[in-house]
Amino acid sequence: MYIHNLNPVIFELGIFSLRWYSLAYLVGIIFGWWYGKKIIILIDKKLNSNLKINLFDDYITYVIIAIIVGGRLGYVLFYNFNYFFSNPIEILFIWKGGMSFHGGLLGIIIATIFFSHKKKLNELTLLDTVSCVAPVGIFFGRLANFVNGELYGKPTDLPWAVTFPLIDYQGRHPSQIYEALLEGVLLFLILNIVIKKNKYKQGECAALFLIFYSIFRITSEFFREPDLQIGYIFHYVSMGSLLSFIMFCSGIIMYIKIK
Repeated sequence: MYIHNLNPVIFELGIFSLRWYSLAYLVGIIFGWWYGKKIIILIDKKLNSNLKINLFDDYITYVIIAIIVGGRLGYVLFYNFNYFFSNPIEILFIWKGGMSFHGGLLGIIIATIFFSHKKKLNELTLLDTVSCVAPVGIFFGRLANFVNGELYGKPTDLPWAVTFPLIDYQGRHPSQIYEALLEGVLLFLILNIVIKKNKYKQGECAALFLIFYSIFRITSEFFREPDLQIGYIFHYVSMGSLLSFIMFCSGIIMYIKIK
C-alpha cells in the first residue's frame, strides 16, 4: 500500500508558487496547440477543409478562455451552487480550486460554434481536432489530481491501494490514476486511430469522444468517492455520472446523424 505524501507545489519563490495542477493545464494547452496543428493538416489532406494553421492559432485562444470560464462556472452550477450563491465573489478565486470537466467541455463547444460562424468554418473539423488532443490534457490533469490528493477513490484492500493521510488512513482506490489511463491514454489511442483511418467522417471523432469519455468516466465513478458537498444525486449516481450519461446520449445521437 502506498502512502500519499506528494507536495502539490513544485516550488515557491516569494509570493509566487508553481503547482503541479497549473503545470498540467500548461502542458495540456501547449501539446494541444502543437499536436492540433498536425491533426488539422491530416484532416485537410483527407477532406480538403478550408481551415488554415493561422486560424487554429486564433482558435486555441478561444479554447483556453472557454476551458477556464466554462470549467469554473460548471463547478459553481453543478457542484457547489449554494456556497457560491452565498459567496459570489469567490467564483473568481480559481486558484483555490474547483473546476468541472463537463463545464469546460460545454464552454469549448460554445466557443467552437461561435468561432466557426465568425470565420465561416465547419465546426465539426475543429471539434474533431480538439477531441483528438484533449485526452492528453485530461491525462495530465488527472495525474495532478492524484498529486493534490483530491478526487480520491473508495476504500479498498487491493495491493495497489493508496492511503491519503489528509483524508483518513484507509487504503483507497487511486481513482485519479484509473481516469488518467482510461480518459487519457486509452481515449487518445482510440480517437487517433479513428482520425487516421481512410473512411473518417467529419464529426466522427467528436461523437466518439463524447461516447467513450462518458463510458470511461461512469466506470471510474464506481471507484471514486462522490463530492462531499453534494454526495450522490440519487442511489449511487454521482453528479459526474449523471452529466456523463447526458454526454453519452448526445454522443450517440451525434454519431447516428453522422453515419
